[in-house]
Amino acid sequence: MRTLVIAEQLNGRLDPQTANVLSAADRLGGEIDVLVAGAMVAGLALAASGFAGVSRVLVVDHLRLAHAASAPLAALIVSLAGEYDAIVAAATSTGKDVMPRVAALLDATQVADVTEVIAPNIFRRPIYAGNALEAVRVLGGKMVLTIRPAFFPPAPTGGSAPMLKVSVQPDADVALGRIVSESATRGDRPDLASARVVVSGGRALGSRENFDRLLLPLAQKLGAAIGASRAAVDAGYASSELQVGQTGRIVAPDLYIAIGISGAIQHLAGMKDSRIIVAINSDATAPIFSVADYGMVGDLFAIVPELTAAL
Repeated sequence: MRTLVIAEQLNGRLDPQTANVLSAADRLGGEIDVLVAGAMVAGLALAASGFAGVSRVLVVDHLRLAHAASAPLAALIVSLAGEYDAIVAAATSTGKDVMPRVAALLDATQVADVTEVIAPNIFRRPIYAGNALEAVRVLGGKMVLTIRPAFFPPAPTGGSAPMLKVSVQPDADVALGRIVSESATRGDRPDLASARVVVSGGRALGSRENFDRLLLPLAQKLGAAIGASRAAVDAGYASSELQVGQTGRIVAPDLYIAIGISGAIQHLAGMKDSRIIVAINSDATAPIFSVADYGMVGDLFAIVPELTAAL
């Protein structure tokens, strides 16, 4: 078994979720290579080489790959796929965009949103918005996998894998699309996908001002990332990149605090695998309490400031 892991970058650095994907890839057995593709990626490649268990780091440095556009990146992966039995990436927006294209071009089996590697060709993944789990056996050929990073521990460091610069001209069919602009919201809060603690707010907060006034001090005390329900995002209380749920980010932190979130099924699908869930809601019958380890029924406008002050 030989596996190629697709590394991603976050704000100019190696995405921490790459370490979790490497941990999942290690459970497949055999050798692991890491592909670091982009523009000016020497630092990312060096970081990837430091993980234990990595055999080689393939480095492709090209301006066409600067934005991880799906067409050129998928074409690059396909050109390198010949010697690999499995191609693995995180189930991020990039992975979900690129890997189905890779699977189609290779006429290979794709298994999405893997949460457990049962055997080198048997995987567990959620279906029906996380209400059921299925075990999938791949019967043969190459495997294309996307991994939910939160379900795997980070791979240990301490390695010193050799870095191999690969000279490849990535294909870029401009008729398929082009990058017009790219923007990112940067702040001092931890990244939502990799945070150990997440504080999320819902529509019951009533306004963007209340969302910020109540959640930010609590998150600051806990060193937490900020999340939001889809209803809160649709109401304009929070930006879309903070949305947690089936149509947003999938998270599984050590502690998830849901404030004023009723617990619609699409939201539960994105957070119910958190280790500890705390729900604060005025409605004792809200569905969020069905998955909560601790529930506080009452006025969130009184409870949250008291909790923050106590911390």
